[in-house]
Amino acid sequence: MSHFVLVTVHLFAAIMFVGTVFFEVLILESIRKPVGRDAMRSVEAAIGYRARRVMSFVIAILYAAGITMAWQYRDMLAHPFDSRFATLLSIKIVLAISVLAHFITAVTLGGRGKLKSRHVKFIHISVFCHVVLIVFLAKAMFYL
Repeated sequence: MSHFVLVTVHLFAAIMFVGTVFFEVLILESIRKPVGRDAMRSVEAAIGYRARRVMSFVIAILYAAGITMAWQYRDMLAHPFDSRFATLLSIKIVLAISVLAHFITAVTLGGRGKLKSRHVKFIHISVFCHVVLIVFLAKAMFYL
C-alpha cells in the first residue's frame, strides 16, 4: 500500500474518531441539562449503540494504519531520545495506546453492565485530552 493511501486512510479514521470524541464532549455534554434526564438517556443509548457499531471498525483501521506507518520509523523509535521527531512520535504512540486502553475499558465495562455515567464522563474527558495532544503532536513532529 502506498504511503499516500496509508496516510489518507489513517487521517480519515482519525477524523471520524476525534470528531466523535469532540461531539460527545463539547456538544452532547452541553445539552444534558436542557434536554432532561430521561431524554438524555434515550439520546445516549441511541448514540452509544451506533458508536459501538461504527467505532470498532474505525479504531481497527486507525490503529492498523498507525502501526503500519510507525513501522517505517522503528529504527528511530528504538532510540526515542536521539531526535525530537522520535521523542514526539514515541509520546504520540504512548497516548494512542492509552486511548485504546480507555476504549477497551469502556467496552468491557459496558458489556458487563457496569459502565456508569461517572465512568463515561471521566473516559470522555480523558480521551478528549489525549486526542487533542495526539493531534498537536502529529503536526509538531514535522515542524519542531
